[in-house]
Amino acid sequence: MRRKTIFATAVATTWVVGAGTALAYPPDPPPASTAQTQLASLTVKTEGSTSGYGRDLFPHWITVSGTCDTRDEVIKRDGTGVSVDAQCEPTAGRWYSVYDATYVEDDSAIDIDHIVPLAEAWKSGANGWTTAKRQQFANDRSIAQLIAVSASSNRSKSDRDPSEWKPTNASVHCIYAREWIWVKYTYGLSLQSAEKTALQGMLAAC
Repeated sequence: MRRKTIFATAVATTWVVGAGTALAYPPDPPPASTAQTQLASLTVKTEGSTSGYGRDLFPHWITVSGTCDTRDEVIKRDGTGVSVDAQCEPTAGRWYSVYDATYVEDDSAIDIDHIVPLAEAWKSGANGWTTAKRQQFANDRSIAQLIAVSASSNRSKSDRDPSEWKPTNASVHCIYAREWIWVKYTYGLSLQSAEKTALQGMLAAC
């Protein structure tokens, strides 16, 4: 089982996995109609650079309760049959990675993805935030910003926006776009033209 490391990657939404199957995941994003309105309100401009960026500028994972940090809490929330030891490390569980429609039974093969990656946020306005606000962003479980997915899908995504990467599981493109927009709208982040076009296309799948 994985030991705690610093790296990336409420009411729960329901992601339909298959016939008669559903799992709890991040808080439910606004419906597509609201997402369209939010998307239209976002500032479109040329993306900034990663100059000065570092993951340590977004402190994570912070302690939530006892020995459990943000990552541990998402691991528990997004899995089924999850049990943990005294250090809040999983000893059992099963996770459905919605990005690639795969089941994972070893938490060492799970990453916690930031829906809007930290580097993407930096290039979209977070470079001007306080450290406290960046910490809030990096650990925010109150909106759809954190999700447990397979390590392979998270690393395939890396820091790319929807114009450069989409989940291979096309059935989640609608909710992924709604989540991405919700995060950017909540934090007042900008987006580039190609990113907006890609999100509009994904919303059409709704």
